[in-house]
Amino acid sequence: MMLKLPRQIWILALGRLLSEIGSGFTLFYAPIFFVQQVGLSATSVGLALGSASISGVAGRLISGTYADRWGRKPVLLLSTFVLAIACFIFANTNSFETLVIGCLVQGLGLGLYWPANEAIVADLTDGEARRFAYAITRLADNLGMGLGIIAGGILIGSTGAYRTLFIIDGISFCCFLLTISVGIQETLQAQTKAIGFISGYTTALRDRRLLVYVAVNIILTVYISQTQTTLPLYFSGFVPQAGASGFSPQIISVLFTGHLLMTIVAQLPMLKLLQKLSHARSLMISGGLWILGFVCITLTGTAANLPILWASLGLGLFALAIVSYTPTASALIADLAPPSLRAVYTSINSLCWAAGYAIGPPLGGWALDRSLQFAHDFWLGLAATVPIVWLILLWLERSIEVGE
Repeated sequence: MMLKLPRQIWILALGRLLSEIGSGFTLFYAPIFFVQQVGLSATSVGLALGSASISGVAGRLISGTYADRWGRKPVLLLSTFVLAIACFIFANTNSFETLVIGCLVQGLGLGLYWPANEAIVADLTDGEARRFAYAITRLADNLGMGLGIIAGGILIGSTGAYRTLFIIDGISFCCFLLTISVGIQETLQAQTKAIGFISGYTTALRDRRLLVYVAVNIILTVYISQTQTTLPLYFSGFVPQAGASGFSPQIISVLFTGHLLMTIVAQLPMLKLLQKLSHARSLMISGGLWILGFVCITLTGTAANLPILWASLGLGLFALAIVSYTPTASALIADLAPPSLRAVYTSINSLCWAAGYAIGPPLGGWALDRSLQFAHDFWLGLAATVPIVWLILLWLERSIEVGE
């Protein structure tokens, strides 16, 4: 499956690959660093990471309105600049307060980034090419993340220099900023009428299908947040049969590298497999994969032996669940959106991620700060919520079919 895409999509994908290499350095190692090296509790780190969603909400609201008014490119440039600043704050963090400041700045940058970025892809594509374009950009994200995790694991294993990872991440965002400046042209078409800051959102929120989608997206994003924040901590300290303190940083690096490699390898084949299914059915398949993955993670900490095997299976299933979800969800929101409100709709889509990441890290940190058994049962509790997602998706599919 290889559809022809506009040149700017490939340039955008290249920029995202560069920035995600830097993010891969830090994303999976930051919670471990702030708990084990800085000395913060898992709950406080979860709360700090979750605080990014506070400023992320403001960033997404601003991006949704002004990317539809001023253009996608200036908002995207601003977001990469803010994200670079956040990385340099993390590099100098020694306290909970500084960590919160860094997370708030990072949240603002991410909030500004996603609506403008996703709107560019929607502007340049339509139909089946749109889902393919979203898959390509996500593939670039995952490839960059995988390269970053490999390099980060090597650097930490040989030097233990966690703070250097944050500096490299900041430099990668500076490279992304230059890529956008040179290679991306404005894609916003001239508006006949300026969109008000409030009116665009009030119009979008009268779309019942959008509201139903929001409920699904928040739940699925909570799942994704667990793989990036709670799961590394679980692997490092809650797998008794792997040793007194769980898996080593090197093993965790290998596990998550395998996870990222799976997302890279499976992205386009999964897209081809799901292309004849509706968006709702594709998301239901993602939900089923999440159930199987959560069961495997529970077995990682509770089975009598082979913890690495269960961890690998769980992360592999999570990878398939994510690649089933991300391009489908982005294409769905773009299909629902009228052209004049495209960034507003993608902003609401991104706000779902903010909500999911506001809930997920504190929830996971709280679960790990309880008993060992509670930490194991936490994953089964998440699996038990998937049938709720299925019911909502069935309602959404019917609503779309009858044109409500």
